[in-house]
Amino acid sequence: MATVITMPRLSDTMTEGTVATWLKKVGDKISEGDI
Repeated sequence: MATVITMPRLSDTMTEGTVATWLKKVGDKISEGDI
């Protein structure tokens, strides 16, 4: 199941970013505030 991850904007013109490292494994629960 896909989960939307909202990333903080580093500038007003930022439109996309890249996740450099995944800290969760497939099947792990994700809670607000984990990142």
